[in-house]
Amino acid sequence: METFGEFDGALLVDKPAGPTSHDIVDIIRAHLGLRKVGHCGTLDPGATGLLLIVLGKATRLSEKLMSDDKVYEGCVRFGITTDSYDAKGAVTATAPVPSFTLDQLNAATAAFTGDVMQEPPMVSAVKQGGVPLYKLARKGIVVERKPRLVHIYNFRFTDYVEPQGWCRVVCTKGTYVRSLAHELGQKLGCGAHLQHLRRTDSGKFSVADAIEVEQLIQMPPSALVARIIPFLKLAR
Repeated sequence: METFGEFDGALLVDKPAGPTSHDIVDIIRAHLGLRKVGHCGTLDPGATGLLLIVLGKATRLSEKLMSDDKVYEGCVRFGITTDSYDAKGAVTATAPVPSFTLDQLNAATAAFTGDVMQEPPMVSAVKQGGVPLYKLARKGIVVERKPRLVHIYNFRFTDYVEPQGWCRVVCTKGTYVRSLAHELGQKLGCGAHLQHLRRTDSGKFSVADAIEVEQLIQMPPSALVARIIPFLKLAR
């Protein structure tokens, strides 16, 4: 019977805005002195929230854990369109914002629930011909992107103060919430982009149980063992 060590498992990390998901992996790899470290689902650099980090033999469970459904909370800014569909991108258009009500916004989001064919943004890590799209975008190259089938279980706004709306999205893996914001803005005729995004849940795991990166790197590896979800629990 295969045996597992105390570092064969997963850490729930609350990613801050700024670093990439791979940056967080590198930080944890160096801090724990482990060679095998990975993450289960990329968050954009500007996004925050739950990043599931797999360690040691648990890296073999990456695909299984990555396939879990996700929950996001975000802020959409209407009236401004950007090339990346988020606040980091260059502004491509501006327009007056109609006087929406919360009910009107949620009536519009209904068209984006269920099975949706979603086109990845040009500023994304999706590869075409082995080259990430964002590298092409940096050169001013725009290529046709193959739409992907995703499922949106729920997309609702919980608050709206013109020109910003706060929403919650429950979806399958691979969903671009910033694409939802962009497409909603196009549908409403005023444009929009995603200002902030936070992942709160991935499968059965919640950001409420996650550790912040700054706290993590101040703890000795031996103290982090208690925060590691064991391999056999993850594999169930």
